[in-house]
Amino acid sequence: MSEDIRKQLTLPDLNQVGFVVRDMTQALALYEPLFGPFSVMNPGSMSYDYRGKQEECVLRLAFGKSGDVEIELIQWMSGGCPHKEFLDAGREGMHHLRFIVDDLDKQVKAADALGYEVIWGKRWGEGLAVAYLERSDDPLVLEFFENHAG
Repeated sequence: MSEDIRKQLTLPDLNQVGFVVRDMTQALALYEPLFGPFSVMNPGSMSYDYRGKQEECVLRLAFGKSGDVEIELIQWMSGGCPHKEFLDAGREGMHHLRFIVDDLDKQVKAADALGYEVIWGKRWGEGLAVAYLERSDDPLVLEFFENHAG
């Protein structure tokens, strides 16, 4: 699999880099001098398909920018999700790369052929869906986001 995965999946330019952090206040103090101000959100409980079953989770989120790339900070608060799994494995820091895709199902199928598996996702409606994908022996998650609503 030494070929360019991005080319094989015909992925657009990177849209977001997501970091999982243990403490949002400390992370903001660390990253705002690098990326500028962040907007912090507390969206409350969210339900996603996580490893084949519905799970509720609460995340605290912060969004900044580096040029055209969004920087997302994610603090796990409660529930089952890939972010808790990442922290439980003793990791903190860069977690995922997001790409905006036209057809999530088509993109997931293409990634599956390269060894990626959907571990977390949700479809809110026609043209609005997200999926996190992982492959064995790779701690970096890919996020595909379909958003035809704008």
